[in-house]
Amino acid sequence: PIKNYQFSKPFRCERSIINQGGTSSGKTYAILQVLIFKAITEHRKVITVVGQDIPNLKRGAIRDFQTIVSDNEILSKFIIKYNPVDRIYTFSSGSIIEFTSYSSEQDAKSGKRDYLFINEANGIRFEIFQQLKIRTRFQTFLDYNPSAKFWVHDYLIHKEGVQLFISNYKHNPFLPPEMIQNIESMKGNKTWWEVYGLGKTGKVEGLVFYNVNIIKESNFPTTFKKIGYGLDFGFTNDPTVLLELGVAHGEIYGREIIYAKGMTNQDIVRELKTYGVSMQDLIYADAAEPKSIEEIRRHGFRIRAARKGRDSILHGINLLKQYTINIDHNSRHWIEESERYIWQIKNGRSINKPIDNYNHCWDAARYWAVMMLGEHVPIQNRRIYSSN
Repeated sequence: PIKNYQFSKPFRCERSIINQGGTSSGKTYAILQVLIFKAITEHRKVITVVGQDIPNLKRGAIRDFQTIVSDNEILSKFIIKYNPVDRIYTFSSGSIIEFTSYSSEQDAKSGKRDYLFINEANGIRFEIFQQLKIRTRFQTFLDYNPSAKFWVHDYLIHKEGVQLFISNYKHNPFLPPEMIQNIESMKGNKTWWEVYGLGKTGKVEGLVFYNVNIIKESNFPTTFKKIGYGLDFGFTNDPTVLLELGVAHGEIYGREIIYAKGMTNQDIVRELKTYGVSMQDLIYADAAEPKSIEEIRRHGFRIRAARKGRDSILHGINLLKQYTINIDHNSRHWIEESERYIWQIKNGRSINKPIDNYNHCWDAARYWAVMMLGEHVPIQNRRIYSSN
């Protein structure tokens, strides 16, 4: 039983149920109880529990499931078969609960289900969730510790058909006193307490770029120096990104122009022309795509491969960190990346290497930076947006 939840709206049976909670709030346990009840009372239903990977599932959701069943002799009698290889529990109703993980968006396209539970959702890519959700007949459940905003906050919360619960350890009446004492001993650590104590959405720790401002284009200066474009190629899994950037009064100003998957080189050329990129404008692109660079060059554009070498990622990051970076407020994906691009964690500490995610816009910005900020280039004075 869970008591005194904070409801985002009066409770009803919504298509998506989100349980945002602090440590030991019972969020995973409660959702599994609901799913076990459905497996017992509904006939021939497929219930899929998805985790970031199998080891995480074994330490978390699978262990909780086994505890729920083993602690109740009546519940255990409804399970007539267990497949340990595929981690599938079959109930006397003909329903099954399966525990699995997906490595890619393509992998997630296989199989359909009646109910879906995304466990520790902030460890799973949005593209994978999308493929799973559209193949789910009835309801989707999600839980997570809100250490930082992620795709649930961007695309689900406050949308029609979504029910949000916010829980913390006080909502779990079965928590032993020593566990409560351990949790409350962390009140002095404000960041930890807000997230894991109270279940509130936290701020990202270890951001690569803290030097970012989000401003309206109307507040941009009228002329710029070192104007150019950064282009990061993508296709199926990653987006193609084009940014326009320039320097004014010692600060960087920029805007997201292209951010889309599935773009061919012909599509890129068409967008360059539509936006108004001239044949004199400098475009710096990923050196790993020489064939694409040459094909775009043959359409008359002044595109070059950005220099790469040892520690080129860190070099580009360090160049960008020397400036205040002002991003146009309509650059939605770039803004999202600025809130999610973090340093990798090893043994509980940040290391001098960023994660390989939420970096597509920043890669494009790096290509421009290493070529335009790292060497002398002719000064240009014009508006940054060639289409305006």
